[in-house]
Amino acid sequence: MGIEKFDVFVIGTGTAGKSVAKECAKAGLKVAIADNREFGGTCANRGCDPKKVLIGITEIMDRAEKMKGNGISAMPKMSWKDLMKFKGNFTEAVPAATEIDLENLGITMYHQSPKFIDETTISVEGKTVNFDKLVIATGMKPMELPIPGREFPIESDDFLELEELPESMIFIGAGYIGMEFAHIAVRCGVDVTVIDTAPAPLNNFDADLVKYLVEYSEKIGIKFIFNAEVVEIEKLRKNYRVIADQNGKKVEFKAACVVNAAGRVPAIGELELEKGNVEYSNKGISVNKNLQSVSNKNVYACGDVSNSEGLPLTPLASQEGRVVSANILNLDRPREYDYPPQPSVVFTLPNLAFVGLSEKQAKEKGYDFRVESKCVPDWFNSKRINEDIYAYKTIVDNKTDLVLGAHLLSSEAGETINMFVMAMCGKLDSGTLKSMIFTYPSWAGDIKSMI
Repeated sequence: MGIEKFDVFVIGTGTAGKSVAKECAKAGLKVAIADNREFGGTCANRGCDPKKVLIGITEIMDRAEKMKGNGISAMPKMSWKDLMKFKGNFTEAVPAATEIDLENLGITMYHQSPKFIDETTISVEGKTVNFDKLVIATGMKPMELPIPGREFPIESDDFLELEELPESMIFIGAGYIGMEFAHIAVRCGVDVTVIDTAPAPLNNFDADLVKYLVEYSEKIGIKFIFNAEVVEIEKLRKNYRVIADQNGKKVEFKAACVVNAAGRVPAIGELELEKGNVEYSNKGISVNKNLQSVSNKNVYACGDVSNSEGLPLTPLASQEGRVVSANILNLDRPREYDYPPQPSVVFTLPNLAFVGLSEKQAKEKGYDFRVESKCVPDWFNSKRINEDIYAYKTIVDNKTDLVLGAHLLSSEAGETINMFVMAMCGKLDSGTLKSMIFTYPSWAGDIKSMI
């Protein structure tokens, strides 16, 4: 059998990989794409989108609980089975629709993870394939726990497919996934425990706002075990026993289900990158400003799998894909990624969001700045829905009056933070923001009182 040859071979069918494959195919190049899982990537199939659908029901339960006695006389009944069926409306059609879209553009599809043979050759589905350019867009996958009993926990993918919720759950890890899923589970009536090695969750976020979130999470029933490293998981007759070392002391916890939410790592283990002379680290493929491999000029990497300055965010992955396409096709648009302010949100209830610098980072960069930090549950937008917590912290440059960073905790922080993104990208100083007319009363309008 002869060697197949492609102008561009893409590994990964998520946001980044699809965008490169489609643009190159539309430009007339011979393109192939491969994925060892269902086509469409993590976000649409088993990540952001289905997670946000599940969060939707907890928003209703949360709002009803807060308004009980203030217009709500009885709590709505929640059906996990019906919710999962509804979630399927968003996920079940994704793989087939993705393949049809790619097929209509003449893109050859492979359903296996390729392996490098040399710098310009891979093996996939038993075929030898040669390429001019190869794009790695495989994203990330859950990190395997290096402990006895690591086969017992389910992962985030499995949580999103649970046919019914167990009575109790232990989440190992208090990052984005652990915190978001813990908030979903506890509001659906599950007894929830979260274990983490750190002294607090979400270490990328402002510590003061994280403290408020932890206190509120405990109030709704989540139990936290911090400074504890899980060392073993045992299967019992009905439950699982999680054994941890907490400050040198052995502690044990039992639950009907254990979830590995300890973090995600680049999905590159099956590619045999060494044979392709593709440098990498535990942070992903080593790339230059063009998102080109530093060791193999024929290879690019974009999205979560690239060790770039970008956060692992879906919108950023698509933008990195555009940079890669620009380099491959020699297009008249930026070929080096200039990273704009990148917002990030934890979709707990309340949401925790930030964009820009923290106080520590602002000090390290030598800014002369002022900080506005308050907890304001008595502000109208919070008070009208009987919200228990509403807090913010903003960092403004005294010299330029520009916003350097914004940190929010509220039920609408995931939306409100975008106002600060626009202000920072548009270089709007605080005086300009204060002079604008926003709708009233609205969450967005509150930003004028935060600076």
